[in-house]
Amino acid sequence: MKKTMLVTGGAGYIGSHTCLEFLEAGHDVVVLDNLCNSSEESLRRVQALTGRTLTFVNGDIRDRAGLDALFKQYPIDAVIHFAGLKAVGESVEKPLMYYDNNIGGSVTLFEAMQAAGVKTLVFSSSATVYGDPASVPIREDFPVGGTTNPYGTSKLFIEKILQDLAVADSSWRIALLRYFNPVGAHLSGQIGEDPQGIPNNLMPYITQVAVGRRAHLNVFGNDYSTPDGTGVRDYIHVVDLAKGHVKAVEKLADGPGVNIWNLGTGHGYSVLDMVKAMEQASGRPIAYQIAPRRSGDIAQCWADPAKAAAELGWRAERGLEDMCVDAWRWQSMNPNGYGE
Repeated sequence: MKKTMLVTGGAGYIGSHTCLEFLEAGHDVVVLDNLCNSSEESLRRVQALTGRTLTFVNGDIRDRAGLDALFKQYPIDAVIHFAGLKAVGESVEKPLMYYDNNIGGSVTLFEAMQAAGVKTLVFSSSATVYGDPASVPIREDFPVGGTTNPYGTSKLFIEKILQDLAVADSSWRIALLRYFNPVGAHLSGQIGEDPQGIPNNLMPYITQVAVGRRAHLNVFGNDYSTPDGTGVRDYIHVVDLAKGHVKAVEKLADGPGVNIWNLGTGHGYSVLDMVKAMEQASGRPIAYQIAPRRSGDIAQCWADPAKAAAELGWRAERGLEDMCVDAWRWQSMNPNGYGE
């Protein structure tokens, strides 16, 4: 059944890929984005790829009057909430900015949703809510908390706010999607990850080295208790991740409540594994140097994705080679990203 989705932060990396999947699934999409770390060009390309139009509203989730006007103007059925600052290192340096934007903005959004009677929400959460896990792979019933940076803490608090909201009002339908590490790009090479300034995530940094935009990769720490000493993460193709949001909205039609699903592959790869895979995908050497560990980083983190497979009928289908080949196609076709 066709629905109208409000996608906050929809011009960003994961948001734009998710907008594309919703359009291709036959839904209508309204994007709210303040473009602080994204480009409207991504949405132009999403429309070109799908042959469908979406509605773009330049606005901020902290602007209650703007949200109220948006909910009055469009027949929103569900909200996909991506809007948030997401750099771990920056969150350690600027915690107030992260708490204001991520938590304050989310509370304002939920208040506006409640006032408008829109109570179906998919929240873009993170594996960071698990903190430094006692063991891997990580299941949804693992303890949360012990977050190691304000970014992760903001995700944890928003999850808790939503759980409390569902206790107070049992008509809410909420999905908390705990992502692992999204990488890759759409097969077309038209949309992908385009961070402003120095990338905070590994894959865009590696691809920018490969394409010649940066001299070398800094590998933060090679003394972790992992096979090669570098951090191990569960990298998931952004297209698989985007498809998980469509599945989550479909599942929320079953009834109210709070649902938690890990979106990961169930496999961990080290930083040096990723460097080697990108060297193969790009045919270029990736220069790197070892740097001190970063504050807030943990040794290893990967998902047990069995619950999403059982309950959503969702699983990651694209492997490491696809992730690297697709990321490289995007970067080599768009050496300066969206170029704005």
